[in-house]
Amino acid sequence: MLDSPKTLPKVVSRSDWLIARRALLETEKRLTRERDALNEERRRLPMVRIDKHYVFEGPEAKTSLLDLFDGRRQLIVYHFMFDPDWEKACPGCTGFVEDLPRMKGLHERDTSFALISRAPQAKLRDYAQTMGWDIPLYSSFGSDFNYDFHATTDEKVAPSEYNYRSRADHIANNEAWFADGEHHGISVFLREGDEIFHTYSTYARGVEPLVPVLHYLDMTPLGRQGA
Repeated sequence: MLDSPKTLPKVVSRSDWLIARRALLETEKRLTRERDALNEERRRLPMVRIDKHYVFEGPEAKTSLLDLFDGRRQLIVYHFMFDPDWEKACPGCTGFVEDLPRMKGLHERDTSFALISRAPQAKLRDYAQTMGWDIPLYSSFGSDFNYDFHATTDEKVAPSEYNYRSRADHIANNEAWFADGEHHGISVFLREGDEIFHTYSTYARGVEPLVPVLHYLDMTPLGRQGA
């Protein structure tokens, strides 16, 4: 995350401020064009057919990955960090859920959203009740899902990879916290009939575009303040 600036902006006249602001606007426009190009490149990524049958424990019953589409063509999954041995979920992931927008706009565009964690359903249900959430959380406990999509790394279970880097890479880069354990991320799936395809996954700071509070803070002079 980005730290707050050590000094405040200097005080200038309104006319000088407008000169600086117009110069920044050109940079913002360039970034917007680059972001549009990036999104287009992302949409052109090839996809992988999902042949494994994943089953999750939902609040009411067992649910398949296909069920999570809820009849829609696209599915966005947030990998919610909650180790089965933890008493509470990751604070950052908790904040992510607290700031989730209404999903109506996604649903109107043929897209569903789901939160999946490795913690058992009973623990997820208790946590959701404590937090006052009405959005369902699904448990992948006992399945390969978290390991296959690199939301959990454990060399005893599968070769460890997070954010497309190996365990050795993370240790060499002094990022040991990425080498083992639970991680957050986003995975995207597309449905063609009953066939499911994995189209995209992103991790670490790649999830930031889905965290509204960070973008609000990025517009302020004090920035993210350690968030």
